[in-house]
Amino acid sequence: MGKICEVCSKGTMSGNNVAHSKKRTRRYSSPNTQHVRVIVDGTPKSMYVCTRCLRSGKVARNV
Repeated sequence: MGKICEVCSKGTMSGNNVAHSKKRTRRYSSPNTQHVRVIVDGTPKSMYVCTRCLRSGKVARNV
């Protein structure tokens, strides 16, 4: 199981694998989270952030 995004709290989603015979089994998909250093309240902090939040600029990366 993947990590949860600490900015938007996006987590693991569940669904079904559906075979040609319509037999269903459970499947899980995790968000694409990256372990990055970001600046929170002026101090650098390490957290898990999904790539959607990184791309949209919801967090400021510590470079």
